[in-house]
Amino acid sequence: MKRRFTHILAALTAASSLAAVPLSAADGPTSADLLKDADTPGDVLTYGMGPWQQRFSSLDQINTGNVAKLLPVYASSLGGEKQRGQEAQPLVYDGTIYVTGSYSRLFAFDARTGEKKWEYNARLPDAIMPCCDVVNRGAAIHGDKIIFATLDAHLVALNRNTGKVVWNKKTGDYQAGYSATAAPLIVGDKVITGNSGGEFGVVGAVQARNVDTGELIWERPVIEGHIGTLNGQPNGMTGKLNATWQGDLWKTGGGATWLGGTYDPGTNLVYFGTGNPAPWNSHLRPGDNLYTSSTLAIDADTGVIKWHYQTTPHDGWDFDGVNEFIPFDATIKGKAMKLGAKADRNGYFYVLDRTTGKFISANRFVMQTTWADGINPKTGRPNVIDAGRPGAPSGTEKGKPVFSSPSFLGGKNWMPMAYSKDTELFYVPSNDWGMDIWNEPIAYKKGAAYLGAGFTIKPIAEDHIGVLRAMDPKTGKIVWEYKNKAPLWGGVLTTHGNLVFTGTPEGYLKAFDAKTGQELWKFQTGSGVVGSPITWEQDGEQYVGVMSGWGGAVPLWGGEVAKTFKEISQGGMLWVFKIPK
Repeated sequence: MKRRFTHILAALTAASSLAAVPLSAADGPTSADLLKDADTPGDVLTYGMGPWQQRFSSLDQINTGNVAKLLPVYASSLGGEKQRGQEAQPLVYDGTIYVTGSYSRLFAFDARTGEKKWEYNARLPDAIMPCCDVVNRGAAIHGDKIIFATLDAHLVALNRNTGKVVWNKKTGDYQAGYSATAAPLIVGDKVITGNSGGEFGVVGAVQARNVDTGELIWERPVIEGHIGTLNGQPNGMTGKLNATWQGDLWKTGGGATWLGGTYDPGTNLVYFGTGNPAPWNSHLRPGDNLYTSSTLAIDADTGVIKWHYQTTPHDGWDFDGVNEFIPFDATIKGKAMKLGAKADRNGYFYVLDRTTGKFISANRFVMQTTWADGINPKTGRPNVIDAGRPGAPSGTEKGKPVFSSPSFLGGKNWMPMAYSKDTELFYVPSNDWGMDIWNEPIAYKKGAAYLGAGFTIKPIAEDHIGVLRAMDPKTGKIVWEYKNKAPLWGGVLTTHGNLVFTGTPEGYLKAFDAKTGQELWKFQTGSGVVGSPITWEQDGEQYVGVMSGWGGAVPLWGGEVAKTFKEISQGGMLWVFKIPK
C-alpha cells in the first residue's frame, strides 16, 4: 500500500511539474514552421505568407485557365455595428481561420464551414487617437498563441483554441497619441512590433518581446538622440544627438514604425520602415531628420541598427517611408544579388542591397512626382524641386500653398505589394493623385495633432486614381498596368497559377493574368475590399480568402476624392472561394 501511494504521489508531482511548464510551440506552429511558411501551401502562418512577405503561393490548381469558375464557399460576418476598414490579412492553421477586425477584435472561424469558433474584443478606452481609422492589419501565430496589437497601444496574446488572454502588455501611452495597427512579426522566441502615432509627435520605435511572456527584450527608438535598450540595460544611442535635428525637436520627432517589418533569415535582419517627421511643417525642423521616412535594417537579436536608407530626407509632404521592404534574389548584368525592393509613398520604386543598404536603383512608378525630378544614381538622394515644397508660415499666417503629387496618401500607401518568383515582377497597388498643401504655425502639445499643415487631395486623371502596376525590379520599367476609378487600398496576392489577386473599393475581388494584366475574374463582395487576399490548400482543394469592409484613411482624409466614393457601403465580412468540383 505504501509503495502504491508513493507511485501515486510521484505521478501527481510529475503532473504538477508539467502543469507549471509553459506550453511549448509543439502545441502549434513553431518558429521553424513560420520560416517555412512560403513553402507550405496547406496553411498561412505569417503576415505576407513567409518571412520575406513576397505574398507568392506555389499553388496552381486555380489558374488562368479556370479562375473564371471561382465561386464563394461561404461568407462569415464580423457582426455588430463595428464595421469600418477591414484591412486585415487572415491566417489559416489546423482547420481554423484567424482574422482581426476593426476596433481591435480577433476572430476564429472554422475554415471548412465559416462558423465562428470564438471572438475577442479588446476593451478600448474612449480617448484613443488613431489617425487613420480603427483598423487592424493582422495577427501572428506561434505555438498555442495568437498575438495582435490594439488601438490603445497594447500587444495581446490569446490562446488560439479558446480566445482567452495569455498575456497583455502595454507598448505605448495612448494618451500621448500612441496606437498600434500592424501585424506582429515573430523571429525565433521574439515577437517584434512597431508603433503608430506620427501625427501626434510620438517617437517611432521597434520593440522585441518574449513570445511566451510578453516581456520586453529590446527596444530601438528610430529618431536620433534616443537610447535603445537590451534586457533592461542601455544599448547605445540611435544616430548622433542633434546631427540632423536642431535643439529638442528630436524629442517629438515622429517616425512611427506603424506598418511592421519583414525578416531575412540569411542576414538575421528585420527591415522596418519609418514614418513622417513631426510636425509636417518642415520649416520648423531644418535638416534631414534621421531616421524618419527611411528603411532601417535592425539586428533581430540585439536591436542594433545595421544600416539605414532615407527615401525622403527633410520630408515636407508626409511621405512616410513605412512601406514594406521585400527581400528577393535576382541576377542583374550577370551578377547574383541579394536585394530588397520598396514602392515608397513618395512615388519611387527602390531596389537596395539588403545586406548593406547600398543603393541600386530607383524609378518613378506613378504618373508624376512634383516634389522631385528623379533620384541621383550616385548618392541615392532625391533631386528635390525647391518650388515643390510648401512655403513657410509667417507669424500667424499660413505659408504659400503648392500643388504636390503624389498626395500625402502616397503613390503607394500601406497596402502590401507582391512578388512572383515565376514572372520576377512586383505587383504594386498604386494611386495617381495630388494635393494642394500649405504649412501653418504649430506647437507641440501632448495628445494633440501635431501637423502644422493643411491640404486638399485632388485627382490628376479623368479615368482613374488606382492603378495595379507590374514592375520589373531589374529595369525599373512598368510591364503592365490596370487602371481603377477609385483608389486602390488593398493588398496583392500572386500565385504559381499565373494569377494576381487584389480588391477594389467598389467591392470587387479581382483576378488578373500575372504576365499580361488581363482581368480574368471578379466577384462583388458588397463592400469595399481593402484587405489582403490569401490562398491555401485544404482537403486537396485550393481556396482563396479575403476580408471585405470599406474604410481606412481614404474616406477620412481624402477630401474631394473621398466625396466621390462616399456611397460605398461599410461592411465586415470574411469571404472564402474555391472552384466547385
